[in-house]
Amino acid sequence: MAEGSPPPGPDPVGPAPAVRPFLVTAGRVAPTASGKPVPVETQVVATAEGLAVLDGLSFEQHDIVAACRQPQSIAELAARLRLHLNVVRVLAEDLRAAGHLAVHIPDSGVTHDASVLRRVIDALRAIPDSRGVLRDSD
Repeated sequence: MAEGSPPPGPDPVGPAPAVRPFLVTAGRVAPTASGKPVPVETQVVATAEGLAVLDGLSFEQHDIVAACRQPQSIAELAARLRLHLNVVRVLAEDLRAAGHLAVHIPDSGVTHDASVLRRVIDALRAIPDSRGVLRDSD
């Protein structure tokens, strides 16, 4: 092994995605009706229609709908699927428009409550990384 080269074995972070995020979304962004991006705390859940057509969806769309059998936030979904946050935003909006996901944008007044943000941070830290290791807390 050459000096300075990484040790042999699996990459601890995991392989880089084979497809660049802008290719998955065709360079699109997903603004809401107000023109702003979908907030990361937005809850998404698969609809019966989405689950019925699961096998006919693209890879990323399939993974999103399958993961949304239980409600979860856009941020949680991106972390679990190891997809770029903006890719999940765009695809979730596409899936909502097609009737495959129900999207619940929280009241903006509640999302500015520090206790809510602390719970979101704690929940994100509770998701193990690719090696199954939990993140350190404050």
